Amino acid sequence: MQRKGHVFASETDTETLAHLIEEHYPARNAKQGAAGGRASRSSFLPLEDAVRRALREVRGTYGLAIISAREPDKLIAVRNFSPLLVGIGKGEHFIASDASAVLPYTRKVIYMEDGEMALLTPKGFKIFDIDNRLRSRKPQKLEWDVEKIQKGGYPHFMLKEIFEQPEAIINSTRGRIAKTPGQAVLGGLMPVIGELQNMRRLIVVGCGTAYLAGRVGEYMIEEFARLPVEVDLASEFRYRKPVFEKGDVLLAVSQSGETADTLAALREAKEQKVLTLGIVNVVGSTIARETDAGVYQHVGPEIAVASTKAFTSQVSIFALVSVLLGRNRGLAPKTAKALIAELRRMPKLVGEVLKASERIKEIAVEYQKFRNFIYIGRKYNFPAAMEGALKLKEISYVHAEGMSAGEMKHGSIAMIDADFPTVAIAPLDSVYDKNISNIEEIKARGGPVIAVATEGDRAIKKIADHVIYIPKTLEMFTPLLAVPALQLFAYHFAVLRGCDVDKPRNLAKSVTVE
Repeated sequence: MQRKGHVFASETDTETLAHLIEEHYPARNAKQGAAGGRASRSSFLPLEDAVRRALREVRGTYGLAIISAREPDKLIAVRNFSPLLVGIGKGEHFIASDASAVLPYTRKVIYMEDGEMALLTPKGFKIFDIDNRLRSRKPQKLEWDVEKIQKGGYPHFMLKEIFEQPEAIINSTRGRIAKTPGQAVLGGLMPVIGELQNMRRLIVVGCGTAYLAGRVGEYMIEEFARLPVEVDLASEFRYRKPVFEKGDVLLAVSQSGETADTLAALREAKEQKVLTLGIVNVVGSTIARETDAGVYQHVGPEIAVASTKAFTSQVSIFALVSVLLGRNRGLAPKTAKALIAELRRMPKLVGEVLKASERIKEIAVEYQKFRNFIYIGRKYNFPAAMEGALKLKEISYVHAEGMSAGEMKHGSIAMIDADFPTVAIAPLDSVYDKNISNIEEIKARGGPVIAVATEGDRAIKKIADHVIYIPKTLEMFTPLLAVPALQLFAYHFAVLRGCDVDKPRNLAKSVTVE
């Protein structure tokens, strides 16, 4: 391009693409029209054709919005492996990568497919494929309300979404608990229920918080459905040459339904003819469209970059999946009934945790000067500890790591001193005594400890410096109570440090590139 006279102002691949389109959209067409006096716009190479020709020369991931001063009444959108949608309004149309951006203007959207181009003009819109073949697409109606993307009196979206978690659990489980006691009904999985009854292994893929929700789901499904489960980071899944066998099912977890690594893992499985499922929040998203079956979260838009209500929703759905699969694999009706009954209590119990926000803020004040934290937990609360650490570091930029409490003595305890606090998740469960032993080892080395413990546990106050209490519940549901408490700690800690908790640096809500 430089040999042809193009002058670059940056090092970005995006600018290279702009110059390539320009190469197929030469200015001389405009000059010839002006000189001849008779040439009209129709004698120019249309912008959409120039874009189409340019894209035939490139490969990779892109979501493009293209305009030209020569044809200001056109807006071109092109998608390849990057989310893009067309919002359809009255006398106006929009392009966005996320539905929440167009919600104040329209609730009708068309989610573009890979290799598609949209042409928007004052007269309407058309969607083509890269070979200029017209595509007929019906708009989808967004379920979300405009109020859901407003703060509603909260200082930050993140705090608002933390407090929406009781409602999120209700919405994720509504209509999915059968009238027959101890039964779960997941209509999105019914088309493949026969294959699910015969599957031999469930492979869960996700990134970040979705991955950690899958780790909680792993414990649930293995304990109550007695089904082998593997949970993989989607960003690593393709590159380790995964081995699929007959009876395998892959479950992709993604709030946005557009996470690039998770989508790539999904497509890897589909190429191997593996049945694919999804747990997704955004209706019509790419993962929702490309999976064979799945479950929508129905928690509304999540605006803050740090995921909160999506996690509790995903864990709640995993609980339902555990019961659904378990009833076909020997789960006793009495046990299933108890699990469902406790899941019904979760919105109320999470609400009780949220009432402790000011108390948790007081604890955050005590620790706001520390630069390093370690979060520990066992069994169900091992992934909860990792999620708590993830929340702290992504919004406060403080180093935090989450790990299994049992792994402390295998190296990490060497870091413990008076300047290295530990957040220990230690509810009254089957591994409580083990957790207490770990806390005592940390205290013996001078490390400050914040404990997340079950209401009524007075003994833990004797060894922990500070205690955040959560209501008593069944062991499998303790992450649904511990994580909101840790979200509040991270939120207050970051605000006290002057951080922008809704838009932390270097992060994006939907990670649409590798």
